[in-house]
Amino acid sequence: MSAVLPQPASQSAPQSTHRSPNQRAWQRFRGNRLGVRSLWAFAILLALATFGEVFSNDRPFVAHIDDHTYFPIIHNPSDAALGGDFATPADWHDPFVIAHLQRPGNWSIGTLNKHSANSVDYFAKSPAPAAPSAANWLGTDRFGRDMVARLLYGFRVSIWFAIALTVVGVALGVLMGALQGYFAGRVDLTLQRLIEIWGSVPELYLLIIIASIFEPSLLLLLVLLSLWGWIGLSDYVRAEFLRNRSLEFVKAARALGLSNAQIIRRHVLPNSMTPVITFLPFRMSAAILALTSLDFLGLGVPPSVPSLGELLRQGKDSLDAWWIIVPTFLLLTVALLLLTFIGDALRDAFDTRKG
Repeated sequence: MSAVLPQPASQSAPQSTHRSPNQRAWQRFRGNRLGVRSLWAFAILLALATFGEVFSNDRPFVAHIDDHTYFPIIHNPSDAALGGDFATPADWHDPFVIAHLQRPGNWSIGTLNKHSANSVDYFAKSPAPAAPSAANWLGTDRFGRDMVARLLYGFRVSIWFAIALTVVGVALGVLMGALQGYFAGRVDLTLQRLIEIWGSVPELYLLIIIASIFEPSLLLLLVLLSLWGWIGLSDYVRAEFLRNRSLEFVKAARALGLSNAQIIRRHVLPNSMTPVITFLPFRMSAAILALTSLDFLGLGVPPSVPSLGELLRQGKDSLDAWWIIVPTFLLLTVALLLLTFIGDALRDAFDTRKG
């Protein structure tokens, strides 16, 4: 009878002890079911909004009419090409075009929702704003535009604006915080005083003045909001750099002759990114709320651009049309809750006090 020999301690030790801090943080994040599910749900919403033309469009993917094949989603043919009398682009909600498609041999393949963000059905039987129906699943707004399309395209504008604003704000915040925290001394004191002065400038008043001078656009809003969006993050990055600059491995790298740029890039910055990563979802939430608030006040994007804030303003002005404000409010609430759950999961994942 053979004896069972005990395994060496080095072989029986759990593999988790050999994981890097980032791997352990990712493992803790995967263990947060609410955070993972929120991330998947937000990714699905982002994909639907990004490829909104594939799901909601007033032009079909492909149409075969009178032995000719057209791809209206890429190039919309004229009304005359479909047998009409006008040289203008074809209106696929026109009863003449619909009747022409119903002839033998003619067919088309369209999207699930046959409306675009700015398309208006001039042949609708109900006045705008129309209640939900088979043609408009969530009704129409005050201008006769489909609510599903407006929500889908408006969410795309909001989320990608928030991503762009977050990227710019993080880049500026990390740069300023790194300069203050790493060099410290007079550099830190001078920049801190300048930041305090700049942070005291009334942002909303400046936005109102500039909006009255220049034509509002997404690029203008991105530039203006980026001027203040980095201030809060720079304080956390500055604190991390002040703590890490005095650690032993940084002193050893400096003694080996590495330049300040190399020390920051290789040693200090990777160990100072925890507050940056954990605050990303919350910064995106703040960016979405900022754009929505400005659009609600009429200081945001032009009227032709789909906007959730503009829909909220319509809902305020038309309280009897509940199908305008309720879906918009629910979409904003769900998006902000998902980002909050993701942020909480990231904060717990990078908390070194948790195993």
